[in-house]
Amino acid sequence: MRRPGSTLLTVALLAAATLGAAPPPGGPAAPAFDPAPARAALHRLLPGHADQFRLLAAPAGPADSFALSGTAGAITVRGSSGATLLAGVGWYLEHVAGVDLGWPGDSLDHLPATLPAPPAATTRSAVVPHRYALNDTDAGYSGPYRDFAAYQHEIDLLALHGVDEVYVQTGAEAVYDRALRRFGYADQELRSWFPAPGHQSWWLLQNMAGFGGPESTQLLAARAALGRRIADQLRALGMTPVLPGFFGTVPPGFAEHSPGARVVPQGDWVGFHRPDWLDPTGPGFAELAAAYYRAQRELFGDSTMYKMDLLHEGGRLGPVDPTAAAHAVQQALDAAHPGATWAILGWQDNPTAAVLNGVDRSRMLILDGLSDRYDGLDRERDWGGTPYAFGTIDDFGGHTALGANTAVWTTRFRQWLDRPGSALRGLAYLPEGTGGNPAAFELFTDLAWEPGQVDQQAWFAAYAARRYGGPDPHAAAAWEQLRRGPYGTPSDGWSEPQDSVLAARPTLTAGSAAAWSPRSPRCSPTTVDAALGELLQVAPELRSSDAYRFDLVDVARQVLDNRARARLPRIAAAYADRDRDAFLALTGAWQADAELLDRLLATDPRFLLGPWLAAARSWGADQDERDQLEYDARALLTTWGDRGPSEDGPLHDYANREWSGLVGQLYAPRWAAYFASLDAVLAAGGGSPAPIDWFARDDAWAHRTGTDQPTAASHDDPFTLATEVADGG
Repeated sequence: MRRPGSTLLTVALLAAATLGAAPPPGGPAAPAFDPAPARAALHRLLPGHADQFRLLAAPAGPADSFALSGTAGAITVRGSSGATLLAGVGWYLEHVAGVDLGWPGDSLDHLPATLPAPPAATTRSAVVPHRYALNDTDAGYSGPYRDFAAYQHEIDLLALHGVDEVYVQTGAEAVYDRALRRFGYADQELRSWFPAPGHQSWWLLQNMAGFGGPESTQLLAARAALGRRIADQLRALGMTPVLPGFFGTVPPGFAEHSPGARVVPQGDWVGFHRPDWLDPTGPGFAELAAAYYRAQRELFGDSTMYKMDLLHEGGRLGPVDPTAAAHAVQQALDAAHPGATWAILGWQDNPTAAVLNGVDRSRMLILDGLSDRYDGLDRERDWGGTPYAFGTIDDFGGHTALGANTAVWTTRFRQWLDRPGSALRGLAYLPEGTGGNPAAFELFTDLAWEPGQVDQQAWFAAYAARRYGGPDPHAAAAWEQLRRGPYGTPSDGWSEPQDSVLAARPTLTAGSAAAWSPRSPRCSPTTVDAALGELLQVAPELRSSDAYRFDLVDVARQVLDNRARARLPRIAAAYADRDRDAFLALTGAWQADAELLDRLLATDPRFLLGPWLAAARSWGADQDERDQLEYDARALLTTWGDRGPSEDGPLHDYANREWSGLVGQLYAPRWAAYFASLDAVLAAGGGSPAPIDWFARDDAWAHRTGTDQPTAASHDDPFTLATEVADGG
């Protein structure tokens, strides 16, 4: 008999057994897969408790499944893949151990020394085969300069929450480099075409090229090596690395390198010149596509799913027949990878009927980015029965904004899945930036493993009971307020919360920082105020959890932003009334709250600018390259590009976020300068405020490279500062 806590995480293989069944007579068959990578992931996630789990491989059935059983300190998990084993562990942590391991935040410090036994044997099967994660923009807005340890932790968390397909684009430029060299392009020519890493996502979408470059030879090689490690890590867990496919993006002058090739200029995308498009139906395409897929196999290995978007957010067909083009794109993919699935984003008008008419629809998966954004959608009618995944883009640009349309998810997903003739085959978690909305991530991924419709209110009650490591009436009340407020928003044309008004370019009528964000609150701010009041009353023994500290800072941050949004019309009224005393009092309160916000954010490393900049610099081989990459990272958060795209796009502040360093060094000084220009008018008794070149200010900040930024949290107490926020209301 093993003692609780002894080493039970053995590579025991019951491959011939079905989930929960005994092996057939004559001994076990060959292993279905090797659980060792899942075991290693478990040691990374739960280093103090991993040895109390026994992970057993089971053969794949009609659906991915896991089964739980065991006694105290000896938990057995059987699963159909390494990732599914981890999903079983995740289910155990949430539903049996009563703790949370979120993205971000955890309450693992409340796990008992000996893990509790499952009250009964439990089996769960995925209700959809495709559980896809990561937007095309994730490699930019979530951190273009992450290292392998960061990606490995992300993969571990995705597996823990049941995801099985992950988009991998890191190092994709190396594939183009290798393939296009065969057509006579020079090294410098190609490296100048590639944008810096922070902007490469949009180059892969055929939106832009070159910005922030050229990319160095060493950086190109290092990114390719990292991309291969990411893809291999996914494969080791039985997950699918979804790789970028080839649909015709080419550098300038391709027709000169491939005589007879038909190249269609693509015009502009919000001020950036788009790369040219090689006509898939013409000469040269099949040859270049074959070279591309050959180079990709050499660098990254093979996959069964490839991501491609024809004419993303614009572009020009020219004389090309879209049906024939789509057929040629899929034909080239099939020649390199027979039977592979083409994943395409459902966004704006894509994919069109003309595109779908050219493909084998059974081998296409549409990742619907609008499932929770509008009412009246009929995807079977829109896409003619093409398989699709119910998706959400609950964050744009990596904004630090609280909320999501979770009530829409819990009702609509099952309605669409269960209706007759449904073509729904998956879930697609598609925020533009990840790692900042743990409740939304957990609820959305849970949909794939629940046999019926999720009760949204009950789900949030259970989440509150485990999030900080144990039930607490004030935690429950806080999350009920958040459920009713920012997590209860409807499908009213938006899928994301309003962004930060403190991060907006200053005007008296500012409603959003990003041009394409909601301009008014999508829920009553009083729900967030009430949630903060309840969080401050959570039992002291639960406040030690990492999840509590993150949530406390996040909710208090949202309270301050909501307060600024409510104060701005009063400032505008005081200015219009020429009431200088009221104007100074209100703008003084605004600036004091901005200073408080920066101090609050500094208490948590996940709200710091410093790690973002330090990561960028870490990839540079010398001082010049470190400065180049830091500029890329700074620009992405602020100007986004040069003056044209930034101001006329307008892309400035699209990726705004309330981080210490951004608030204190960019956003608050902007507002201070603006208020000073208005006060000068009031002091003079009339006139117009002096114009301010906001791009020049922001661009100067983006070029302020090499300055030290804290990479560790301050020693201030977040509870004390959150209390100050609540008291200031």
